[in-house]
Amino acid sequence: MRDMKRLSLAFRCFFSLLFTGTISETLLDELRTRVGSAPSTTGAVRQVGPRQAEPAAAPGARPIAEPRLRAGTERAVQMLALLQRDGRLVDFFTEEIGEYDDAQIGAAVRDMHESCRNTLNRYLTLKPVVPGEEGNPFTVEPGFDPGAIKLIGNVTGRLPVSGVLRHHGWQAAEVRLPDVPVGASRSVIAPAEVEIS
Repeated sequence: MRDMKRLSLAFRCFFSLLFTGTISETLLDELRTRVGSAPSTTGAVRQVGPRQAEPAAAPGARPIAEPRLRAGTERAVQMLALLQRDGRLVDFFTEEIGEYDDAQIGAAVRDMHESCRNTLNRYLTLKPVVPGEEGNPFTVEPGFDPGAIKLIGNVTGRLPVSGVLRHHGWQAAEVRLPDVPVGASRSVIAPAEVEIS
């Protein structure tokens, strides 16, 4: 019976770490009880992993709660942060642009396009999913990867099928993102800026 309880606890810890990257205080209390330590009463969820240095807070600043992101999303947030830093991409997409005329929008987009393109080229090597010129005939063979080739239009019949290449697709051939600094927030795309006078 004791072995079954230990096995159950091990499975609960394993799946908690696998799906959330954390072990709840409730599970930690059960573990502590089994090894004779005093249980915690916080009821919080603790991140399990190597300890990282906490950045020093400014005097009078209140700590900001870090949103819990799914494991593996840090790199997506980091890429968005780089596009925001270099091209103000997030600012552009969250701005209401209906009040601006086409010339103002065009001027803003030209600068943003160049900055974001340079950022993509610096951190990613992109290549087409399939070779060939858009608009040319293309044959989809049996065993194709539906995650790489999307069939559109009148999709009937058996493979192979012939059609027209409407978009060659994109894939990342190489990713050169820098390491996320220890102690840096994993959810901040652009830090708030406070001007001190």
